[in-house]
Amino acid sequence: MKIVIAGSSGLVGVRAYGFAGARWAHGSAAAAQRERHTKENGSGDRNQTRNRTMAQPNSSAKIIDVTWNPNTCDLEGEPFGADQEKIEGSDALVNLAGASIAGSSWSKERKAVLRSSRVHITRELVCAIEKLEDGPKTIVNASAIGYYGNRGDEVLTEESKPGEDFLAKLASEWEAEAVKAEALGLRVVRLRFGIILAKHGGALPQMMRPFKFGVGGRIGSGQQWVSWIALQDVVSLIREALQNRAISGALNVVSPQPVRNVDFTQALGRAMHRPAIIPAPAFALELVLGEMSEMLLGSQRVMPSRLEQLGFRFSQRDLSAALASILAEP
Repeated sequence: MKIVIAGSSGLVGVRAYGFAGARWAHGSAAAAQRERHTKENGSGDRNQTRNRTMAQPNSSAKIIDVTWNPNTCDLEGEPFGADQEKIEGSDALVNLAGASIAGSSWSKERKAVLRSSRVHITRELVCAIEKLEDGPKTIVNASAIGYYGNRGDEVLTEESKPGEDFLAKLASEWEAEAVKAEALGLRVVRLRFGIILAKHGGALPQMMRPFKFGVGGRIGSGQQWVSWIALQDVVSLIREALQNRAISGALNVVSPQPVRNVDFTQALGRAMHRPAIIPAPAFALELVLGEMSEMLLGSQRVMPSRLEQLGFRFSQRDLSAALASILAEP
């Protein structure tokens, strides 16, 4: 299977970079090198990236990093650049491009970057595919459960309506650009990621930080729902989405067992052998983070209804077991 990956420098992309033949190669030298780089330097935004070919024996995977300019909010040149001819005949595009939501405060300029790196890039990718004579037949496009907005205790499935806040509108626009590829005859899978748990990268290391100093605890009231997913299951699902042509449309990429924030922090404290008794007041977070505090205080009780209908097997369904497994990793 010949795969094109856009945005391979983030948490999920590092693992996706290990795709070789019909498997995701966690132990490959290329994947290991990129994962070490992410651990040491983070996966922050890059103003420019270059197209690269993954050199692995017996691998037809092709890695493409999209170049975009955060100052102008535009792509710089053709998304596939000089490699456009090599992409002819590819089976699928995995689009993981997107600047970090939590990278910095949501100023007007930052919001433009967040939108550009998702909406604009996806639009340009679809346009570029249209120009190919024999382009990808499938797009697996990242999205997020931020699509639903802050919904309290409401149980959310793929059929639930989108929210109205910034993240919800951003996710809706992002998905809308990907869906345009369906008019070209492509199969489009939209992966609405929950909080992806991994030892190195993503949200978990940031959550762990106050616990390391003995000042961890619930956020705000602690009653908001947290919908999470282990990175291992994310990678398995992407592979399944690529190989199973019966899969299309939106998928909630979350564990079937969401928890309230107070339960999440208690489980994390137990896994780290640290107390979870010092709460972070909502007003303080709102004062410091402004609009970005909605990521921490908002509630999304999301269920993976379609994944369960498809019979997807989660390697980690229980939060405590998942945290224990993740923190035991080297």
